Amino acid sequence: MMSDKIDNEAMAEKAYELGFLYEQKYRGCAQCAIAAIQDALGIQNDLVYKTASGLAGGVGECTDGVCGGYSGAVMMMSLFFGRTRAEEGSVKGRADKYDSFHMASAMHDTYVGKYGSVICKEIHKAIFGRSFDLRNDDDKQAFRDAGAHEKDDKCCAVVGDGARWAVKAILEELERRNLTLEDFRSLVQRDQQEA
Repeated sequence: MMSDKIDNEAMAEKAYELGFLYEQKYRGCAQCAIAAIQDALGIQNDLVYKTASGLAGGVGECTDGVCGGYSGAVMMMSLFFGRTRAEEGSVKGRADKYDSFHMASAMHDTYVGKYGSVICKEIHKAIFGRSFDLRNDDDKQAFRDAGAHEKDDKCCAVVGDGARWAVKAILEELERRNLTLEDFRSLVQRDQQEA
């Protein structure tokens, strides 16, 4: 059991490192969080990655929506433990829906605990001392000049945190359900084939 905990910590740290690296290199916070979680767990789903394309920068770079690191993390947790359309009216579907609500709520509280908010522009204020309008070229350049994708405590870290926290939550939920990561990979592969 101890080696599982060590492996879980290693996977969570790998998710952080990948989230940081992907945001630094590729940008697109929600997609970078998703890619980091998928790669850390060894489970890929390109459709989920693609669906997060418009979520960067508080949704469409508007910054008044939720942080992409947060939304990407919630998407991945829900992919694994949320309800399916086939089960939407069933007892299992309702239970799965509330499991995903619980996980998303815990992620929310973790983000608020560290950054004071899950809203992009509010997180900007916490880590930069001001918010940025990413749809304005001058403000976007100021965001870059402030080290958004270079400094260890800016947006790359926010994405890395979301990826790390999601991997921890996913692994804890697997343990709660008495599933292994391999069981989980098989379930995800089955769902992809059925889709």
